[in-house]
Amino acid sequence: MNIGIVGLPNVGKSTLFTALTKKRVDIANYPFCTIQPNTGIVKVPDERLSQLAHVSKSAQIIPASIEFVDIAGLVRGAHTGEGLGNTFLAHIREVDMIAHVVRVFQDSDIVHVAQMPDPREDIETIHFELICADLATVEKRLGTVRFGLRSMRTRELEQAGEILERIYVCLQNGRLASEVAVSEEEETHLRDLHLLTRKKMMYVLNTSENGDIPEIYKEAIESYIKGKSAIALCAKSEAELADLTDDEIAELGLKRTGLDKLIIEAYKELGLITFFTSGPKETRAWTIRNRAKAPEAAGVIHTDFEKGFIRAEIIHWEDLVDLGGEIRVKERGLMRLEGREYIMKDGDVAVFRFAT
Repeated sequence: MNIGIVGLPNVGKSTLFTALTKKRVDIANYPFCTIQPNTGIVKVPDERLSQLAHVSKSAQIIPASIEFVDIAGLVRGAHTGEGLGNTFLAHIREVDMIAHVVRVFQDSDIVHVAQMPDPREDIETIHFELICADLATVEKRLGTVRFGLRSMRTRELEQAGEILERIYVCLQNGRLASEVAVSEEEETHLRDLHLLTRKKMMYVLNTSENGDIPEIYKEAIESYIKGKSAIALCAKSEAELADLTDDEIAELGLKRTGLDKLIIEAYKELGLITFFTSGPKETRAWTIRNRAKAPEAAGVIHTDFEKGFIRAEIIHWEDLVDLGGEIRVKERGLMRLEGREYIMKDGDVAVFRFAT
């Protein structure tokens, strides 16, 4: 899963990305840790890992991970190719989620592309460019579908035309395509379009070092982010904290940094959960989609595990930690044998049995 960091120039995107990549996972565990100069794989903070590793006396800990991409800055007119617009849009199409960085601090030393920061206008600029790009994409596909319907009316073409028309009207009205309710069947007609405004989006409010948001910005921000995923942090401060060890951060009285909260929120917004494997060799966090079944989870470890799946031995992580090991868990009858239809829960510790 990857998240594109998006925003206007000089809003703090690169500072945020630099802070995140200082927290990336050990390259020994992930050989392609840095895929491109502007891409980094970052560990998902999870206090459960160390507790499980302590019980299992694990030699190493391997966290779950998420990929962040620092996407080229946007200027108005990007959808027509202005600035690095084409690069910007192409990179966004490849990500699963957008982290939209909005500048809510005032600093005369950091030039804003519009001279004065205005969160409302900045958000509208990003939305406008994404909407325009999607309009062109949908209009092109609609033309193909309409042409097909003139010569042959099929249920598939009719359904494609209906959902594309709804999306097109929504975009023409200046709204994001994600606001249109789409059924699973209708989704099949949109999937290959990779519409920018249907991607999950969270707002990252880049504050001053004291964490305050000026009153003149608050109303504008709230009108956009109310009810949506958002987190406020100071990218500059987070970059400094990223140089510290976990112990040094704890000495400052911080249980979690703003970056930790951002990563966890993004993980949740993507609909991901974590299950664990734990033993003397390693304790490891594995990422799966919420409501994934046991064979699918097994396949994340190895495709052979999914193909030959027999059953899963499941222990909840708290039971394993509280009772101090697998033997006591079994004595209490708290280890469950689950079959192919079992829906994995966040925090499951699993052992998969499979046939070769």
